[in-house]
Amino acid sequence: MQFASLDDIHAFCRDLPEGDAHAADSAARRQQGLTKPPGSLGRLEDLAVWLARWQGRELPRLEHVTIAVFAGNHGVAARGVSAYPAEVTVQMVQNFAGGGAAINQIARVAGAELKVMPIELDRPTRDFTTAAAMDDDEFLRAVDLGYRNVPEHCDLLAVGEMGIANTTAAAALCAALLNGGAARWAGRGTGVDDDGLLRKRAAIEAALEFHRGLTDPLKMAASLGGRELAAIAGAVLAARRRKIPVLLDGFVATAAILPLARINSKILDHCRAGHVSAEAGHRALLGELRLDTLLDLGMRLGEASGAGVAILVLRAALACHNGMATFAQAGVSGRDG
Repeated sequence: MQFASLDDIHAFCRDLPEGDAHAADSAARRQQGLTKPPGSLGRLEDLAVWLARWQGRELPRLEHVTIAVFAGNHGVAARGVSAYPAEVTVQMVQNFAGGGAAINQIARVAGAELKVMPIELDRPTRDFTTAAAMDDDEFLRAVDLGYRNVPEHCDLLAVGEMGIANTTAAAALCAALLNGGAARWAGRGTGVDDDGLLRKRAAIEAALEFHRGLTDPLKMAASLGGRELAAIAGAVLAARRRKIPVLLDGFVATAAILPLARINSKILDHCRAGHVSAEAGHRALLGELRLDTLLDLGMRLGEASGAGVAILVLRAALACHNGMATFAQAGVSGRDG
C-alpha cells in the first residue's frame, strides 16, 4: 500500500513535488512570440503554460489522456437523501461498461481513455449519522485503489465519480471543513424534492453533531466521505507524485480533495476545475479553494462529464500554443517592427 497510515498522507502533503518552472517560463516566452497580440487568447495561454509546467516541456502534448471514474455506495442513502435508489450505482457502472452513458460519448470525442472503477458496491459505507462511514484502514484502501489506477505515463488525468448519495457526503465534508452547515452546502443532487432536501440536510446536521470532535481533515474524510471520494484523493496524490496535470469534475470530485487542501493548499497547483456545476455548493467550494473554472454550462451529471468536455478546451489551447507560427516564422511584423 502506498500510504500505510493517515500520517503518511499528511507527510506527503507537507512536502509536495513542484512543477518545472523552466518549462513554464519557456512556454510563456513562446506565447509572447506567436502571431497574435500578447494575451489575446486569454486563459488559453495560461492553460498552455500550466500544462508545460506539469509536463516539464515547452510544447506540452495530450497524446495519453485518461478519464478516471470511481464508483461507491453510501449507507446514508437509506435515509432517503437521493431521488434514486442505491442500486442505480451498479446499474450505471454497467451502463458505462456498455458504452451507453454521457461520459462514454464525451471521452470518445475528447480522445481520452475511460477507466471506470467500482469500489465494493455490494458493501456500502456505514451510515455516517450514527458511525464513521469508513475506518482508517477502509479509507486507506480506497485511497490506494485510486493511487494505483493512475497510469504511469499520462499527459492529463480527469477525475469524476458515480455514487447515489455522494452529494450528501460531499456536502457533509464541506460543512465540517468549511463551516456554514447543511443549509449552505446541501443542494438537490440528483433532483430530490423539498421533502428529500429536508431529509438530506437533517442527515448532514446529524452527522456533524455525531462527529463534532474531529479535527484531522483526513479523519473527517474517512468519517463523512465515501470510497469513491477517497479514491479520487488517491488519484490526485499519484498524479502529483508523477507530475501529471489534473482536471477535476464537479462538486463531489472537488470536495474529495478538500481534505488534502486543508493540509496544504498547494495540492491544488497541478489541478484545474473543469467546470462549475449547477449543484448548489460547488461554486461556493470553488470560491473557498480559489479555483477558477474552465466552463460554466449548468451541468450537474457527475461521472467526469464536465471535466471531459473541458479536455477539449485544453486541446484548443495546445493547438494554438504548439501549432501557431511565430512572428519571425510568418514574416509578420511585431508590435515594434
